[in-house]
Amino acid sequence: MAERRSRPATRRPSSPSRNRPAVRGSLVAVRELRLRLDELYRTFDHPDAASDPVHIVRRYTAPDDREVVGFCAAALAFGRVASVLNSIESLLAAMGPHPAAFVRSFDARRDRAAIDPLVHRWIRGRDLVALMLILRRMLLESGTIERFFVSGDDPTADDVGAALEAFSTRALETDLAAAYGSAVVPNGVSGTQARPGVCYFFPRPSAGSACKRLNLFLRWMVRRDANDLGTWTSVSPSRLIIPLDTHVIRLGRCLRLTRYSSPNWKMAADITAALRRVSADDPVSYDFSLCHVGMMGACGYGRAQRDRQCPLKGICRPPK
Repeated sequence: MAERRSRPATRRPSSPSRNRPAVRGSLVAVRELRLRLDELYRTFDHPDAASDPVHIVRRYTAPDDREVVGFCAAALAFGRVASVLNSIESLLAAMGPHPAAFVRSFDARRDRAAIDPLVHRWIRGRDLVALMLILRRMLLESGTIERFFVSGDDPTADDVGAALEAFSTRALETDLAAAYGSAVVPNGVSGTQARPGVCYFFPRPSAGSACKRLNLFLRWMVRRDANDLGTWTSVSPSRLIIPLDTHVIRLGRCLRLTRYSSPNWKMAADITAALRRVSADDPVSYDFSLCHVGMMGACGYGRAQRDRQCPLKGICRPPK
């Protein structure tokens, strides 16, 4: 059982009420949606279903390595898939065969030479050095990333929004001077660089962020099936929020899962609330399959093909 500590005072992000779900209609319509989504889920519920960063994480068997690799892989999961996979592999090559041990003993002066040359879009080596410092603090203070996370969680809360708020806030209290220089103060704010790149890895729901990569990391760690790893035991899958990417947004709107048009925390919570009507215990189970329907070009949202290639044709109604 994870050791609990008092949670810092944070503003709890708002979520659409469960009494006002985005999906409206009869129980028959909900059952039809469940049948079709379950069928789609089974289509993708095997490791060879699609190329995905989670399969890099699966190469590691030790729980502490899976945590560390999973966080780094999810943090870099933005941009083209091939670029994402290459960047993850480059970082792991720098970390060596035992990533968790590398993080625990990380010394910026000694170890940054292998990381400094790395670049992923606007993320630079110094931002990854800062990430190593934050992950080292989590492991040294709490033993695992999971324990660091749940020390700011309330398991009775409807979802993980407040826990993510606390997690990111506390993470960015780490002293990052070894990564960015002496001008950076412990809360990650500098006079010359007001927002270091590492902040991109630790967004907050209260700032409106959908926290896509953090929610992706939680999905990998909390859920267990042919794709997700189920490494964590202290967080219920029922409380997860769907990782909101371009493909989930498109399918969410085609399936009328959300009333929102802007991709933010409210939309992510709204789509998840709708999916809870379909699967109360595991609403984000459909994320992998919905995402990859979009990635393989089958979604007709905003395209002339409309739903002709969509496996959800009949219940999917792409806006004109």
